[in-house]
Amino acid sequence: MVRFTAGWGPASFALGLTLGLAACVPHEQALAARTHPTIVSLNPCSDAVLAQVAAPGQLLAISHYSQDPASTSMDLNEAARFATTTGTVEEIAALAPDMVVAGAYLDPATAHALSRLGIKVVTLPIAANVAQAEQQVRDLAMAAGEPAAGEEMIERIDRALARARPPVGSRSIPALVWESGGIVAGNDTLIADLLLRTGFVNAAAARGLAQASYLPLERVIAQPPRVIFAVGSPAAEEDRSLRHPALAALTGTTRAPLDGSLLWCGGPTIPRALERLAQVRAGLGKAT
Repeated sequence: MVRFTAGWGPASFALGLTLGLAACVPHEQALAARTHPTIVSLNPCSDAVLAQVAAPGQLLAISHYSQDPASTSMDLNEAARFATTTGTVEEIAALAPDMVVAGAYLDPATAHALSRLGIKVVTLPIAANVAQAEQQVRDLAMAAGEPAAGEEMIERIDRALARARPPVGSRSIPALVWESGGIVAGNDTLIADLLLRTGFVNAAAARGLAQASYLPLERVIAQPPRVIFAVGSPAAEEDRSLRHPALAALTGTTRAPLDGSLLWCGGPTIPRALERLAQVRAGLGKAT
């Protein structure tokens, strides 16, 4: 039972209760902002993860790259659900997010300006293997206040890894990830780790080549791998080597197109990449 002392009648009590509840609202909102901050993503890899782990309305904008077919790492229909930004301080300030997630190469001046505005800046390095990619999912989901959603994504990745695992006792198949302009994917990259996990061995590293080393057509023909994963555009002038007629004469080599969007990003990109690599390996048939 509520007792009213002198000078504190029912009307005064109701007013005080209303004011007290009103005072709690900003506190509740501030608490919610801390546990579920609004976010702007400037990196196509974090775009793809946050689009699936953030709560509705939490991701205010993604990078403009994710709505470009040439640079996206996520489904274009999914990317179309979000506003985009080119990453200028003015654009971000207008959105007034609590947090910005960017790549490791974010301009220091931009990072400093955002920090001065009171916006938390989180940078996302390029994952070099599956373990790092899964940790990034976990970190992003935690930063968004949705750790359970992050764990669900990691479980999907682990199930995809299990499906794509080659049969026990099967030998590793030399494969070359040959990209636009003749550069190759080296070891200590996510795609190299995915190759190993699907029964391939990185033919570029076996040649002593590092990430983004140049491998000319003549050397590929002279020492062809069992599989060439060609990453490029059929119409691009710089990708002539990837479709050179001389490659068709390599009877012991399978050429398979590989979407460039599968190379760099972790999160939901990994199951897609694993599916493609496993599909190519299965297509080699008894030669494996």
